[in-house]
Amino acid sequence: MRVVIAEDNALLREGLVLLLTSAGHEVVAVAGTGPEILPALLEHRPDAAVLDVRMPPDFRDEGLRAALAARKELPGLPVLVLSQYVEESYAAELLAGGASGLGYLLKDRVGRVDEFLDALERVAAGGTALDPEVVTELLTRRPDSPLDSLTPREREVLSLMAEGHDNATIAKTLVVTERAVHKHIGNVFLKLGLPQSDSGHRRVLAVLTYLNNA
Repeated sequence: MRVVIAEDNALLREGLVLLLTSAGHEVVAVAGTGPEILPALLEHRPDAAVLDVRMPPDFRDEGLRAALAARKELPGLPVLVLSQYVEESYAAELLAGGASGLGYLLKDRVGRVDEFLDALERVAAGGTALDPEVVTELLTRRPDSPLDSLTPREREVLSLMAEGHDNATIAKTLVVTERAVHKHIGNVFLKLGLPQSDSGHRRVLAVLTYLNNA
């Protein structure tokens, strides 16, 4: 996988480079400031981009803006955004254009090497990887929503779906059968008025689209 990294913290940036190259991926470019990001992405057209939200010169949302601009120029560009904290508005804005090939992780997750690499590979394949804390914020950010009709177990299933997990992983995590997971997913989609598709990323995209526009 060819990857562009945008991170202003030199130690973390070099750590990401080492981590990805050790895992067999190729880092084709690195950026340390916001203005460097888009030109690097357009020049190298990577398989995935790993971007910090807040970058120099202003440390506001330079990484996010670059991600949004890049996906306009390169539709479908897989982007994994890193953030120090849960910034709900940034996550919602990133997902507004569609959830395919998008991830939003807290930087602490990078330290969990297997989880981070799995998330990046899911995003590069067109899937979704949202940090559990981000999912929690998205699930609770609007009062009086149809989400209130979900049972606690259905909410757990929805949260794990939004993180990008398949039925087998959800079943293992919740210590239930895959048949039970399938039933819960059907109930979730029925209550949210979503198509009862239970295949691949389409169900995740449908749920995230609903959450973003509810």
